[in-house]
Amino acid sequence: MDLVSLLKIVKKRLDKANIEYMISGGIAVSYWGFPRTTHDIDIVIEAQKKDKNKILKLFEKDYYISDEAVEEAIKNRFTFNIIDNKSGLKIDFWLLKRDAFGKSEFGRKLKKKMFGENISIISAEDLILCKLMGFEETKSDHRLQDVKSILQTSKVDMNYIKTWAEKQGTLEILEDLLKK
Repeated sequence: MDLVSLLKIVKKRLDKANIEYMISGGIAVSYWGFPRTTHDIDIVIEAQKKDKNKILKLFEKDYYISDEAVEEAIKNRFTFNIIDNKSGLKIDFWLLKRDAFGKSEFGRKLKKKMFGENISIISAEDLILCKLMGFEETKSDHRLQDVKSILQTSKVDMNYIKTWAEKQGTLEILEDLLKK
């Protein structure tokens, strides 16, 4: 199995279970920017405590999934992962943050035709903002390369990005990047 096949299977299961999601991470960067290698899939989901068992049932048959990790992720609005038992490929599920930005980015997700499927994906602008926040936390130049890639290949709403970057404290990072 490859990542694309895995993504299609997981997307269909999430749709069937009525769990809202959006693709983020490396696959989203490859969609909005230059293609790049990624070894996992990042998916943001909206889930409540009542959804825990539904999530476990979706994946427990053919994926490694931890009951405790799902419960903690939902409780703390963080992350859990599943690992395909046959291929070892991994999906990181990120719980939707309940802050203003989390609600905004999830509300702005887009349906795009990817790999022959209609898939919900983070907007280019919100992906840039996530990468800027990630850079602020980790100082990883890889995240800035992702931002440059998106800016070079996608038409984006710079006013939206600058407004949120200012609110998030990443405007200086963005402006430095735009000067280069």
